[in-house]
Amino acid sequence: MRGFGYLFKEGIRSVWNNRMMSAASIGVLLSCLLITGAAMLISMNVNNVVEQVGKDNQITVFLTDDIDDVKALQQVGPEIRRLDNIASCEFYSKDEAINEWEKELGPLFSELQGDENPLPNAFHVAMVDLSQYEDTVKNIKNVEGVDIISDRSELAKRLTDLNRLVTQVGMWLVLALGIVSLFIISNSVRMTMYSRRFEISIMKSVGATNHFVRTPFVIEGIVLGLISGLLASVIIAFLYKAMMTAVKYIVPITEIPYDRLAPTMTAGFIIFGMVVGAIGALISIGRYLNMEGGEILGW
Repeated sequence: MRGFGYLFKEGIRSVWNNRMMSAASIGVLLSCLLITGAAMLISMNVNNVVEQVGKDNQITVFLTDDIDDVKALQQVGPEIRRLDNIASCEFYSKDEAINEWEKELGPLFSELQGDENPLPNAFHVAMVDLSQYEDTVKNIKNVEGVDIISDRSELAKRLTDLNRLVTQVGMWLVLALGIVSLFIISNSVRMTMYSRRFEISIMKSVGATNHFVRTPFVIEGIVLGLISGLLASVIIAFLYKAMMTAVKYIVPITEIPYDRLAPTMTAGFIIFGMVVGAIGALISIGRYLNMEGGEILGW
């Protein structure tokens, strides 16, 4: 710990001395973080919309003609509410329905009241999770007294497919760029080690511990990751509005304000960047730690 100040300065110095490789490392890791962040932001917004649609976008469950108000409220309604994935189930009587039609189309429906009303009773049902839309509709159809259900599966499918696509593409891109980032950072640290091989050889010859030799290079990797994380946080904040505008061309959504997402995204970028940087440094230095001074120089 007494030598940590010296080791920290050496790590910072290595970043500057190998600034070309450092810039390459930061560039690749920055690209990885931006793609990761974009995928996460799109996924979070789509999930938010799916959740809201599941709560607000109702399907209409029409009942058979023999189900009156009493049976609907006492039998069918409770049976639907007991099913999984039901957020709400509100009774919608045929009298309410005919009155709405009358308001829309005028006196044409004024005589279709009471026993002359041809419309069925119904329930407005909202789901918790739209990805379970088909299973939920199937379960509702099995309830005694249910006739037909208004179909909004296309909207549910469109939203869930978009979320799945963004998640899968983002995952593979992050994996590929994560591996490239490790490779670039490893090479950056390896070049630093090569330029300092005589110094490392002398340290090992006089009994320097592996921890003492390793620390500056790990700090170099962490600093590269930290810089990448901070840059990614700033860039994604500027790109967020444009990115969500592009998503709206695929599906109309209202984005989550970035202020709510910024703390989580910034912390995630910084932690992810520092971890990748440290791992890249450890990978490159590992094989040198078991060598003696002369071996490092190839003697």
